[in-house]
Amino acid sequence: MESALQTVVMSYIKACKGKENLDSSSFKKLVSKQLGGIMEDADSSSAVKEMQKGLDENSDGKVSFSEYLNLIGYLAKSLSQKQCGTTEAAS
Repeated sequence: MESALQTVVMSYIKACKGKENLDSSSFKKLVSKQLGGIMEDADSSSAVKEMQKGLDENSDGKVSFSEYLNLIGYLAKSLSQKQCGTTEAAS
């Protein structure tokens, strides 16, 4: 579990390229390269743009670390439900 958490954090930091938040381009690259195997539409620009918009709680056009963690939490819950065979939509 420790290495998984380190991977989540380091993936975000690497994608930020020294900046505090992910801009649209960096977010799209992160989703495409790191999450494409578990997310549908990870290669769809419009789907990723909508995802970013939904995560962007403060409407600054960027994805902060806490906003990114919302995505990670959603994906973890979805994977858990899939593995456990539950069909309840992740919220």
